[in-house]
Amino acid sequence: MKALIYKSTGSWYIVKNEAGKVFNARIKGKFKIDEDITSTNPVAVGDEVEIEMENETEDSVIITAIHPRRNYIIRQSPSHKKQKHIVAANIDQSLLFATLKEPKTSSGFIDRFLITCEAYHVPAIIVFNKADLYKKKEQEKFEEWKKIYEAIGYCVVLLSLKKGDGIEELKKLLKDKITLLSGHSGVGKSTFINTIFPKVELKTQEVSGWSGKGLHTTTFAEMFDLPFGAKIIDTPGLREFGIVDFTRQELSHYFPEMKELIYQCQFNNCLHINEPGCAVKAGVEEGRVSIERYISYCNILDTVDEKQY
Repeated sequence: MKALIYKSTGSWYIVKNEAGKVFNARIKGKFKIDEDITSTNPVAVGDEVEIEMENETEDSVIITAIHPRRNYIIRQSPSHKKQKHIVAANIDQSLLFATLKEPKTSSGFIDRFLITCEAYHVPAIIVFNKADLYKKKEQEKFEEWKKIYEAIGYCVVLLSLKKGDGIEELKKLLKDKITLLSGHSGVGKSTFINTIFPKVELKTQEVSGWSGKGLHTTTFAEMFDLPFGAKIIDTPGLREFGIVDFTRQELSHYFPEMKELIYQCQFNNCLHINEPGCAVKAGVEEGRVSIERYISYCNILDTVDEKQY
């Protein structure tokens, strides 16, 4: 019997079969996953699996196999820096919640998330939430970032859940798709889900006053069926987005504006730092690559440790 993983708690899973019946599920023993992935979680939310009834009188089943994944997004395991954690599988797009105030999302965090989406072929949407809190400084920063990200092909949405601005635009983007929601704790993901699907009633918490950072309200990734024909996967709030499986050489391939230029560099192993004849650096000087994105690239390059591979 085929089913879809809706929630993973580490050892137990919530699955829904094609008839819409929900079961508690567990893995019996070990089974082979087609992809060559070693991760802390063999089964992820969004996985299509085969299940067998464990007991005809109970609502529990055993997961016997995983169907091949269309795609997945992977990140550095929060507890084991050299291990990987599959965030979600078989998704149509990702939606990154960012805020410019309470808490502030850095461009570095946004770029780390975007390059991971590029690497795993998942279209990304950036949502700047809490627009009702923006003063002139934040509004100008939003316009600046919107211009940068839209110029390289990303969809950018300004959202105010308090005022109701941007909600209908987002619902249209979500319709008929499986969307991964991500972002720092406290940026409004749970509030957004409660707004578009009040029956869920997810817990929300205010941003921590002393740290300016959000408090974790979602412990495990979980998928929800929305009433307007969409599925969303809510993920635990991230303090950082650790990237894995990237080499220094390939990092620039995941910056769309750089990808267009790298083949024009004088050297085919150019890292775009201090090499002569670098088309990317020329692109920065000519304004084709934003200086902010280039600095972000350099900062991320410094953190890529190829010794771990």
